[in-house]
Amino acid sequence: MTKSGLNPKVDFYFRKAKKWKDELEQLRRIVLDCGLTEELKWGVPCYTSQKSNIVLIHAFKEYCAILFVKGALLNDPEGILIQQTKNVQAGRQIRFTHVGEIVEMESILKAYIQEAVQVEAAGLKVSYKKNTDLIYPIEFQSKLDDIPALKAAFHALTPGRQRAYNLYFSAAKQSKTRESRVEKYLQQILKGKGIDD
Repeated sequence: MTKSGLNPKVDFYFRKAKKWKDELEQLRRIVLDCGLTEELKWGVPCYTSQKSNIVLIHAFKEYCAILFVKGALLNDPEGILIQQTKNVQAGRQIRFTHVGEIVEMESILKAYIQEAVQVEAAGLKVSYKKNTDLIYPIEFQSKLDDIPALKAAFHALTPGRQRAYNLYFSAAKQSKTRESRVEKYLQQILKGKGIDD
């Protein structure tokens, strides 16, 4: 399935790409050659099998990538899968900075995609850590320790809201930025609201 698998609703993503245009098109061709269905989810091309998400293609400032939704379950004999951050539990990326890398790895990529389809078909599940297992940045943990009402309000939030705050706070590289983010959202947490509420 090549040209026939193209989804016109996804074309804009590839047209709007200023950087990585050739790389993204090459990844798209390879994924469609594997017989996956092309859809648009979360604003990026998502490729499915039997209505289950298998891989995403996306561009970043420094690289473009193919993301395996359940990449943590793949064997990775080539040692090329990357965990984006320590908080990403299931997804794994393969990153590219030149179209030549993609062309060179085509057969490897197809093998990884086929394994990802098999993982999904077998119904394998990633065992996720519970929120209590997540490590909060020190700037937030100290606030939780010092303000009992904040701790109670935070733990009363849904696990998804807790995770969203933790990811946002943890994403900042500098302590000063993490501190500022925590301060900005203290009242929102105390009101029982999520980061996007």
